[in-house]
Amino acid sequence: MSDSKLAGQFFDAAIGLLTRVRDEEADSIAAAGAAVADTVESGGRLFAFGAGHSSLAAQDVVYRAGGLALMNLLTVPGVVGVDVMPATLGSALERVDGLASAVLDSSPATAGDLLVIVSLSGRNALPVEMAQNARALGLKVIGLTSVAYAESTRSRHASGGFLRDHCDIVLDSKIAIGDAELTAPGVDAPFAPASTVVTSAIMQAMLAAAVEQLVARGVEPPMLRSGNVDGGHEWNGRVMTEYRDRIFYRH
Repeated sequence: MSDSKLAGQFFDAAIGLLTRVRDEEADSIAAAGAAVADTVESGGRLFAFGAGHSSLAAQDVVYRAGGLALMNLLTVPGVVGVDVMPATLGSALERVDGLASAVLDSSPATAGDLLVIVSLSGRNALPVEMAQNARALGLKVIGLTSVAYAESTRSRHASGGFLRDHCDIVLDSKIAIGDAELTAPGVDAPFAPASTVVTSAIMQAMLAAAVEQLVARGVEPPMLRSGNVDGGHEWNGRVMTEYRDRIFYRH
C-alpha cells in the first residue's frame, strides 16, 4: 500500500502552523507563561475553559501526567464535549447571554486567579462574556483564539467584540477561518482541521514557559507524574495534599 498523499499534506499543514506559532507568538507565549508563574507564586488558582472542541485543549492540561497540578477545568454544563445530546445543543449554548456570568458566580474562581479561555473563533457570546466577567472579578485572562476570525467575521456578542478584545494576553493560533486544512477533488467541503493540534501545543508551550519561570525564581513547580510509573500515585498524592486548597478536580 502506498503512502497517503492527503495524510502527508495534513502533517505538512500542521507542522507549518506549529512553526508559525512558535516563531510569531514566542513573546506572547512567554508572557502567558510568566502570568501563570506569577499566579502560582502568589498563591492564586489556575483555570482553563473551552467550549465544544476548544474544550479539548483546556482539558488536556488538567490532571495529566507531566502537567501542572494546579490547573483546573472551569466547566459549563452542556458545552464541554459532544456527549450532550443533541450535540448541536452545545453550539447553541455558546450563544446564550448570561451563562458565563452564572458559571463564574458559582465557581471557586476569585480575584488574583488566572483563567485561560480557548475559543477558536472567539465570536460567540459565551467566551466573550466569560472573559469580560472574569476580568471584572479580578482574574487575569489569557485568550487562545484565531485572530483571523476577529478580522473577517462578525461577533455574535451584544458588544460586537471578540474574545481577543477582553483579554490581558492573546495567543493567536493562526488557524484559518473554517478550521480545515485540506481540499480534494470529489469532496465538496474542506476537511482535516488542525485547531486541536495547534491549540494543545500552545497550551503545553505556555505551561513549559511557566515552569521555566518558576524554576528561575527558585519556586518548585507542582507537577504531576504518570500514574503508570512506579511511585507515580504516591508522588501525586503528596502534591495534591500540599496544594489541596488550589486543586478543585478532587472535590
